[in-house]
Amino acid sequence: MNCSQQNLIKNGLLIILSLCLFISCEKKEKEKIIKIIDDKAIADENQSSDWLAYGRTHNERRFSPIKDINVGNVANLKVDWFLDLPNDVSLVSTPLVVDGTMYFTGTMNIIRAVDAVTGKLLWQFDPKVREAIKGKRQVGWAHSRGISFSEGKIFTATWDGRLIGINAKTGKEIWTAVTFDPNRSLFISGAPKAFKGKVLIGNGGTEEGPARGFVTAYDAETGKEAWKFYIVPGNPADGFENEAMEMAAKTWNGEWWKNGGGGNAWHGFTYDEELDVLYIGTGNGSPWNPRIRSPKVDDNLFLCSIVALKPDSGEYLWHYQTTPGEAWDYNSTMDIVLADLKIDGEDIKAILHAPKNGFFYVINRKTGKLISAEPFTEVTWASHIDLKTGKPVLTEGARYDKGPVDIAPDSWGGHTWHAMAYSPQTGLAYIPTLHRTDKYSDEGVVYDGWQSKEFSGGIGVSLSPADKQLSDHPSSLEAIDPVTQKKVWSIPQKDFWNAGILTTGGNLVLQGRSDGKLLAYNAKTGQIVWTFNIGLGISAPPITYKINDKQYISLLVGFGGGYARGGIDAYSLGWSYRTQTRRLITFSLEGTAEMPALSPRHFPKPIVDQNFIINENLAQKGYNEYWKCFNCHGDGMYSGGLAPDLRASGISLSKEAFTAVVRDGIKNEMGMPSFPDMTDEQIENLMHFIRKRAKETSVDYEHLVSKAIEKHSEE
Repeated sequence: MNCSQQNLIKNGLLIILSLCLFISCEKKEKEKIIKIIDDKAIADENQSSDWLAYGRTHNERRFSPIKDINVGNVANLKVDWFLDLPNDVSLVSTPLVVDGTMYFTGTMNIIRAVDAVTGKLLWQFDPKVREAIKGKRQVGWAHSRGISFSEGKIFTATWDGRLIGINAKTGKEIWTAVTFDPNRSLFISGAPKAFKGKVLIGNGGTEEGPARGFVTAYDAETGKEAWKFYIVPGNPADGFENEAMEMAAKTWNGEWWKNGGGGNAWHGFTYDEELDVLYIGTGNGSPWNPRIRSPKVDDNLFLCSIVALKPDSGEYLWHYQTTPGEAWDYNSTMDIVLADLKIDGEDIKAILHAPKNGFFYVINRKTGKLISAEPFTEVTWASHIDLKTGKPVLTEGARYDKGPVDIAPDSWGGHTWHAMAYSPQTGLAYIPTLHRTDKYSDEGVVYDGWQSKEFSGGIGVSLSPADKQLSDHPSSLEAIDPVTQKKVWSIPQKDFWNAGILTTGGNLVLQGRSDGKLLAYNAKTGQIVWTFNIGLGISAPPITYKINDKQYISLLVGFGGGYARGGIDAYSLGWSYRTQTRRLITFSLEGTAEMPALSPRHFPKPIVDQNFIINENLAQKGYNEYWKCFNCHGDGMYSGGLAPDLRASGISLSKEAFTAVVRDGIKNEMGMPSFPDMTDEQIENLMHFIRKRAKETSVDYEHLVSKAIEKHSEE
């Protein structure tokens, strides 16, 4: 063998060795990701580099131990980097940070991965929701509250009902599961929950049709259905899926299944890694009016409950029902926070829960036994919670069965999906609280033959403004000691719909508000220690993470969620559709980024076309059609920025253009679903109603705008 042959063999061996080492390293790196980012890692409260789950950890506390940014230096916080999102509208999501990469979901469920240090876009995944909804009726909204991560995969759920597994490194789709019949009036706006090799998802749509709520778990590797748990029982004649449904059916009467029953779980999933239990928060009844749903008004399990399930099988363990026989849209789909408390000398594995009904609950998460429950906002529907029975004691006439009655909280709730937080450092829970009262009535409801239908639904209740509001401020930030149930501090806020909470080891509480401000508070006292005017309403909660010994605080900015659809109050904030560019913004103490100011508040001006002759009869018929539109275009046709303000749109002046949008779906790419069944007559009726509202509201336009500007100029 000559020298050249020896060298050739030698070089070949070196190449093979290098290749083996490369494959080995790649395999180890993959194994490292899979080994570290598992349930135990996601449950670890001590790690600080990442934000691995919706509430940072499986415990859903939204507490980070990082204290580099603290009460003493938070005033030096500045923009480190930002990313403009010009095609997004409603941004309500919690980003995740895993091993130096930030993942988040935007409008139409588009997932983006960016470098968490620089903001550089790494990949983008478009689930093509536009194509999925094309030519179909659709309910709900084009936003999402979040995504989930486990063992190298991102999991997202789409508006139209798909659950998708994505390779976190490449952004490539791994599998897709269809979670409900796409012809049903259901939708998904919540974050899936990854746990123990499975992914859980529910859905919304209680008000849109005869909905029977359920959650489904899928295999995280394959996307195959693992198990399904129905929240309310179906028709007894069909048999019951399990003993839990048979038990629940004893708390219903009449023919509830014809209207679905409700209970849709669209948010509020927590996995207890320590006890190996899955908790789901369940929704309100379908319809709201219990005398239609179940005439003798029984508990109606498992509406408005926390239900504990075995994570491997979905088998029922226990439940606690916050609002038996509910009648007011009092979901319990809010955060289910896990905390370790010492109460009366006893160590308690607790759940902290602040649902829409206005009571703050502390529950033993091993047994489901109620420990305490006290109001955290104005409550008139019940006088108190009986600690012996765990049930509320209703006030006279609260179910509006004796005539119209003012009820607090209203249907937005005392606390909605905007995330609460719990700090083991201060021992306090922080709740973004709402203070509103509405008048509930069943006057005009025809009980005989009442029937919910797909895409028309109904609630069986009439809502109108209360005679008197019980609070002089619409919202607040509350700090509550869950051991004593005492409020430690409370900050009144003058605008509604403020965002979720972050609390940190730096003795900070951070919250974005609908007025466009991001604030930091002293977690112990509630004192404001930093304010940053972003210039656009905030509906998403902030997160924090640490890379290369540097702490960052990040959040998505873009007024969104159900309240952003509109009404005078939301319209008066001035965050109109696509006027201000939505953003992802990240702060640090060393930030030097020059972030351009956003466009100022804008109030779309109604178009009054003297050449369009309004037919009052057609306009009245159009009023009856507008229920298809108000969920996005606003109560009273005042848009809050979720969709265009129809009063200020010239499209409705042309029947040809209006038909192309409404019936033919040419704006599908913008998230506007089509209504293929609408007739020419219905479209014309709707046009006349839009023109009528434009003319009516133009009279007070200047006054309304001047009041809105004056209110926010005081800041």
